[in-house]
Amino acid sequence: MADATTTQLADVIKRAAQPITGAASDYDELLNLIGDARFVLIGEASHGTHEFYEQRAEITKRLIQEKGFTAVAVEADWPDAYRVNRYVRGVNDDPTPNEALAGFQGFPSWMWRNTDVVNFIGWLRQYNDSLSSQAIKTGFYGLDLYSMYASIQEVLTYLDKVDPEAAQRARHRYSCLEHFEEDSQAYGYAAAYGLSQSCEEEAVNQLRELQRRTSEYAEQDGQLAADEFFYAEQNARLVKNAEEYYRAMFHGQVLSWNLRDRHMAETLDHLVAHLDKLQSPTKVVVWAHNSHLGYVRATDMGVAGELNLGQMVRDKYPDDTVLVGFTTYTGTVTAASRWGGLAELKLVRPALPESYEALFNNTGLPGFFLNLRQENHAVTKLEKPRLERAIGVIYRPQSERTSHYFYARLPDQFDAVIHINDTKGVEPLDRTPQVETVEPPETFPSAL
Repeated sequence: MADATTTQLADVIKRAAQPITGAASDYDELLNLIGDARFVLIGEASHGTHEFYEQRAEITKRLIQEKGFTAVAVEADWPDAYRVNRYVRGVNDDPTPNEALAGFQGFPSWMWRNTDVVNFIGWLRQYNDSLSSQAIKTGFYGLDLYSMYASIQEVLTYLDKVDPEAAQRARHRYSCLEHFEEDSQAYGYAAAYGLSQSCEEEAVNQLRELQRRTSEYAEQDGQLAADEFFYAEQNARLVKNAEEYYRAMFHGQVLSWNLRDRHMAETLDHLVAHLDKLQSPTKVVVWAHNSHLGYVRATDMGVAGELNLGQMVRDKYPDDTVLVGFTTYTGTVTAASRWGGLAELKLVRPALPESYEALFNNTGLPGFFLNLRQENHAVTKLEKPRLERAIGVIYRPQSERTSHYFYARLPDQFDAVIHINDTKGVEPLDRTPQVETVEPPETFPSAL
């Protein structure tokens, strides 16, 4: 039961909050807050909550229609997301959104192969199809780096088409990574501990050769050729960064986390530079976990030395960036019990009493938007550090406090927060049987 001070603060927050009712005007205040910002980073407190995906998509639709945003960049692998990009822009043969998402087969497939993403992808294709032939179509892009072997294949496929001799050189360089049966972690372990040679030099040299041929490859047949070269170049860049990431995995979680988020920030920068050639300034919506998009220096993860995408974008574009977080108190979530496990619909325990989520539950509102840039008593009172919950692709309710909570100063972490009190798990496109809960390995990096 909440004490008197908590109850009073909850009442103050309730008066400052904008209830979410399902009306078209629910996010008018958020769009006013965003104004002319070029980068809107919208988080999620879990990788498997329907309402986060649904509401984020609704906000994104308004940004595309009303604010001229032309790119959605997500916490997903570059090749898989680019297949979706080709679909929504009408330049591949996938007949449906479901088939456009077919690349997302590895763990955790439900993170992108779910009904909420299908609905958004279908909407985006229809929206783009309705535009004139001269209009800039909104694309869908991945920022992550887990696709090292898939990206190698995409580089080779591209070079086979445009320069077979260069493709042979690339095969020779990438053959250094062939001895691990496309197991990136096995390569990282062997290279980190001297059991196999590092392939760093080969990955770097392949990217450099591709970049030296930019004018030759990218300017052959207009914009489509430029897009396909950019896609191949980014795959080569991903191979270079992923090779370093998998070696770093075995030298500490902070190092590997920072390499991953630097890669996401670098990818975003290159994407914006590429799209600016068509229409400047490009406006981008970013979808990722709260832990990647909130300003990390406002959390104890930042104190421990972690960087994140939200910090790097905010620092580079301080007046052009808006950071939005999501929270929930209880409900269900689609998550696994161990890394590589099957998707399960899990009960989310009520948030711990000393958390932001529990405080928001005490408002009695089923859902609300809170502007953290406004100067009022509610925002001031939220500046005291509190616990905040983070559920990734793994949920371990039996070790809730140590596995899923960290301290944060919410008004410094985000510009706005959206709280949905009782949420349910996303509906995966690929049905799998329930599995018994087992403890995931402690050795794998963050599941966020």
